[in-house]
Amino acid sequence: MKRLRRLLSRRRARDAEQAFVLEGTTIVDEALDAGIELEAVFVTAGAAESTLDRAAAAGVAVRELAPGVIERVADTVTPQPVLAVARYLDAPLEIVQDVTLAVVCVGVSDPGNAGTLLRSAEAAGVGAVVCCDGSVDVYNPKTVRASAGALFHVPVVAGGDAVAVLDRIGGWGLRRLGAAPSGGDDYTNVDLAGPTAFVVGNEAHGLPPALGRSLDGHVTIPMAGRAESLNVGTATAILCFEAARQRREPRP
Repeated sequence: MKRLRRLLSRRRARDAEQAFVLEGTTIVDEALDAGIELEAVFVTAGAAESTLDRAAAAGVAVRELAPGVIERVADTVTPQPVLAVARYLDAPLEIVQDVTLAVVCVGVSDPGNAGTLLRSAEAAGVGAVVCCDGSVDVYNPKTVRASAGALFHVPVVAGGDAVAVLDRIGGWGLRRLGAAPSGGDDYTNVDLAGPTAFVVGNEAHGLPPALGRSLDGHVTIPMAGRAESLNVGTATAILCFEAARQRREPRP
């Protein structure tokens, strides 16, 4: 239980063990669907029998916890009756060579936003998500929950200097488009059917000016209301689904 608490609360512990915790039946089922190797599943009263049967059939150790134990360990106020431990799923940056649509996160700091971004990217058919140095830990419990299982279905590259990452991606033929709240090209007027990498930045400060030399352009989502910018997860969803639409309906 001390180990579970460490993995839930400390990034350093997760990095040291290259392991993270899944919370809830839905996330554990998603991991099993994706063929993710689970180290162990911990359950208490109320856990779905189907999930436990699937875990046991996959050769995963299922351990029953005494009442009240999960409440002392879990990251949420109202904890789920199932926890599981999985190994890190990091993909190498080279995987981006084989995709035509990617998202690069630079300084994205909110774990909930990062999870939403992953979920939107996977739904839109993004081939890979890169979280550069300085972005939130993709194995943060809030990120894992908000991803709703997308973490298991879209390759995620964790780490790397942003400039170095973008230079390599550019060398592989992807057009690197930075998301900007203003001043960029209207995203609906940009040809997104070719190999593209959307580069999204920090929720408060956007993309660092130093990245300018490593970008091929900027795109902006026009807004009619008073908001200066959109949540980074929402903005990423809009951009990725526009790219998906253009690939279904080629531009004239």
